[in-house]
Amino acid sequence: MRVCVIGAGLSGLAVAHSLKERGIGFVCLERAPDVGGIWRQPEAGERGPGYLSLHLNTAKQLTGYAGFPMPSAYPLYPRHSQVAAYLRSFAEWADLLGDIELRTEVVSVRQDADGAWTVVSRAADGTESVRRFDHVVVASGHHTEPALPDPLPSGADAFSGTVLHSLDYRDGADFAGRRVVVVGLGASAVDIAADLSRHAEETVLSVRRGLHIVPKQLFGMSVDEIAEAPWWTEMSFAEQRSWVERSLLVARGRLSDYGLPEPDHPVFSSAVTLSDEILSRIRHGAVTPKPAIASFDGDRVVFADGTSTVADSVVYCTGFHMTFPFLPAGCPVAADGSVELYRRVVPAGRPGLYFVGLVRPVGSITRLVEAQSEWVARIVGGEAELPAPEVMREEIGAYLDSVVRRYGRTQGASIQVDVGPYLAEFRETQPV
Repeated sequence: MRVCVIGAGLSGLAVAHSLKERGIGFVCLERAPDVGGIWRQPEAGERGPGYLSLHLNTAKQLTGYAGFPMPSAYPLYPRHSQVAAYLRSFAEWADLLGDIELRTEVVSVRQDADGAWTVVSRAADGTESVRRFDHVVVASGHHTEPALPDPLPSGADAFSGTVLHSLDYRDGADFAGRRVVVVGLGASAVDIAADLSRHAEETVLSVRRGLHIVPKQLFGMSVDEIAEAPWWTEMSFAEQRSWVERSLLVARGRLSDYGLPEPDHPVFSSAVTLSDEILSRIRHGAVTPKPAIASFDGDRVVFADGTSTVADSVVYCTGFHMTFPFLPAGCPVAADGSVELYRRVVPAGRPGLYFVGLVRPVGSITRLVEAQSEWVARIVGGEAELPAPEVMREEIGAYLDSVVRRYGRTQGASIQVDVGPYLAEFRETQPV
């Protein structure tokens, strides 16, 4: 086997399919007991970034694989268990299950002097295996190490309630009758706050910085359908930004009308939050917005505006560290936190190593993952080749400079991509 694929979620299965179609030998290592990644974890009761109320934020017709659409009986935005079942059926349809080693955790990946890669993995019984490959594709995501404020606000160590991260949240019913503060305004924060509001006695949403909240649909179209529509991709960036800002005013008004802070940046200058629910739950009085947490005081949470509330639990939805502990230090995350990858896939100077799915688009990621997978398979199969390392570093530097100009030096901005232009990069790639 020439290739080791790490992870059997949406991205890893796409890579495996591309390799399989070309007859390239590979093994896919997955530490979970089945394929499906974060989508299968909630139903299985496993710790992870998924939760029981999790649904797709992107339309099923663009989130399914190009050659294997999601079932017509699925709703437009399927729930996690439906997505997990779909990914499992895709693996069966593509005849991938025989190439996947389940319950197998990757311990380390290192490049040897001859350029090959040594992968150490551990089976469920503790047995370790050492294997060498020509190529390694990392498709495992980065939602494993929770990021919490460091330090936590003063008084947190004496807080009489519980403090947890979204990684440990599973179901709003677990908090029935309790008073809960949710911290954040990203996708998991608004999902969890909306879910809690149907069970908890009180749900407070603590927001430090305003973000643009975008409905899943605008003018009857899913936002990921818009992102790939020709009329959209033909617009200049300034025209796209203006169109969205005007559309959001029509669709939901100003965020300050809901008690949320207005974003301090234009749309597309930071990650946006897709949600059809959170603003409605606020308007119905089920979720109460508050500013950032300033401190804890016994059983109370004190906010930056001086107000406070009694709380039984605080759920931090503050994201994840970009870490890959099994890889060499500094790969692919530089000391300043930026991800350094040529075309957001290849680390310069480390031939044979690739990353698939390590991007954050506005809209469905599946088309991007499939384009990445096809490109990697063509490189592995000798149908395409990479430029010299110095050329790759020049492209990486230019891309990161553009990220700073648009987003500033914010954590995670280096994996943001625009769907249309990014896909065009792969369409323009010529074979050797």
